[in-house]
Amino acid sequence: MGDVVDGGVFRRCGCRDRVTGRQLNGRCERLVDPGHGRWYFAVQMSTLDGRRARVRRGGFGSLAEAERARQVLLALPDAAAAGRAWTIRRWLEQWLASMSAQVRPSTLRGYREHVRHYLIPYLGGIRLASLRTAHVQAAFRIVASGRTRSGRLLASSTLERIRATLRSALSEAIRQGLLSANPATGVRLPKPRRTRPMVWTTTREAAWREGGHRPAVAVWTRQHLATFIGFAKDDALFGLWWLVALTGLRRGEVAALRWCDIDLDAATLTVHEQIVVVDGQDVVGFPKSESSRRTIALDKVTVELLDGLWRRHRDTLAATGRNRDGYVFVDAHGRRLRPDYLTRRLAALIAACDLPPVRLHDLRHGAASLALAAGVDLKVVQEMLGHASIVTTADIYTSVLSEAAHAAAEASATFVLDAARDRLKLGSSSQA
Repeated sequence: MGDVVDGGVFRRCGCRDRVTGRQLNGRCERLVDPGHGRWYFAVQMSTLDGRRARVRRGGFGSLAEAERARQVLLALPDAAAAGRAWTIRRWLEQWLASMSAQVRPSTLRGYREHVRHYLIPYLGGIRLASLRTAHVQAAFRIVASGRTRSGRLLASSTLERIRATLRSALSEAIRQGLLSANPATGVRLPKPRRTRPMVWTTTREAAWREGGHRPAVAVWTRQHLATFIGFAKDDALFGLWWLVALTGLRRGEVAALRWCDIDLDAATLTVHEQIVVVDGQDVVGFPKSESSRRTIALDKVTVELLDGLWRRHRDTLAATGRNRDGYVFVDAHGRRLRPDYLTRRLAALIAACDLPPVRLHDLRHGAASLALAAGVDLKVVQEMLGHASIVTTADIYTSVLSEAAHAAAEASATFVLDAARDRLKLGSSSQA
């Protein structure tokens, strides 16, 4: 913070012009009456980035009250003065501007949405130094009662992300000396419930076909996946669908994949970029997290498939010069594919082959669940998916192992029944 410069003390009112409807403020003729209007003061302050800004406070009942409040503000250290003078709105706007070069574009987009739609409307008018946990708790009660465009209440996970945005902004205010404690830390929110993938069992598929009922997140069985692979084998993007279904790549990761990321001799694929859609524009950047930067082992069939794609890419580049950036999956003109297009294209293929619907991200879920069902170690699956914690992998995917779970249940029951068969009279004793 820089210096605080004395400003002025003045009186204003809320009267409006009878013709224009605009507030008269200091131009009202009735201000000659000592009891009309309220007193305000303004000071010029240097902001954290070195710029100057006018800070105004008002609503005082007398000139003496406004003068005393101004003197208190002028006597404070710079950081404390800013905390007293700045509103939450002004601080959040400043914080957003400082974050633009520090976080991924998709993260910044989330911050902006949270600030614009939830934090400024319910907390923006409160002074930074006056913010208390009670203010934040009351604001979140209102936010939690609101509805989305589809008419649903905001999910607990969304509320948690909004609080995380506010907590980050206030933590920066603490680092700058504007606050001594973070009022967002003590706020109580409903515990987020993770939406776990559900397998498209015969019963669930029948319910969907009869009444359109479907799980929020669903994955195919291996029979479903086999049907899709057989149907899509001649699709121009068959290699992409195959790769996502087997390795669990995210949509943005597979769209950003380049030939320099693939080592066919070593049978590996490395993820170090992704494409995200921000305000309708594709942005190439780093993966979702540090753990998302990973190297994935490829099977022989996938290597053969990618080798064929590479040969066609090499021939096309030599003949036309297209796709010099070396993207693995491109359109007919050699241009990289947009993530949104992949979502629409997959939905059209699934509808054409009359399979129960899954999203492109659900193919990622399916890759994990099928690998676990096939006996792949949980740690290997975690690294394939790029999860930071093995707990995350286990928490999401253990609920979808229907085949493995049923096999385990049968094995347990058989183990007990073999020992108790005579007493239960369920049949002859099993042979040793």
